Amino acid sequence: MRGKRHHNAAKNGKGRSGSERAEVGEEVAKTTLEGRSFLYVGGRDCQVAHLREIASSFGAELLHHDGGLREAVSRIDRVLPSVDCVFCPIDCISHDACLRVKTGCKKWGKAFVPLRNGSKSSLERALQDLTNSRND
Repeated sequence: MRGKRHHNAAKNGKGRSGSERAEVGEEVAKTTLEGRSFLYVGGRDCQVAHLREIASSFGAELLHHDGGLREAVSRIDRVLPSVDCVFCPIDCISHDACLRVKTGCKKWGKAFVPLRNGSKSSLERALQDLTNSRND
């Protein structure tokens, strides 16, 4: 009988563990960036698909520019007006691209968010911080 009571409590939401409640709360929080678009300049090409998935889980669109490796740095100027914010991993970007992004963000009034590194968790933390600042 004890197992059945526990099963019914779980159905009513009373039996959820702390981690399950946190996951549900996290999913609700992630969707608050719905409709926003971000530019990610630099980083590692092999991670772009993962970074887009992370942004998508927050309801946002992520555009990518490689920071001048294969794409012209001037393309950054054309993309900046259409995004809400720009992320730059400071360990994986050229000085020229970073300077261009900073100057463009100032010109267009866009938020510039330097990331400590090009890891997926670094972007996820930054998006979570944006989410939290919008909710405050």
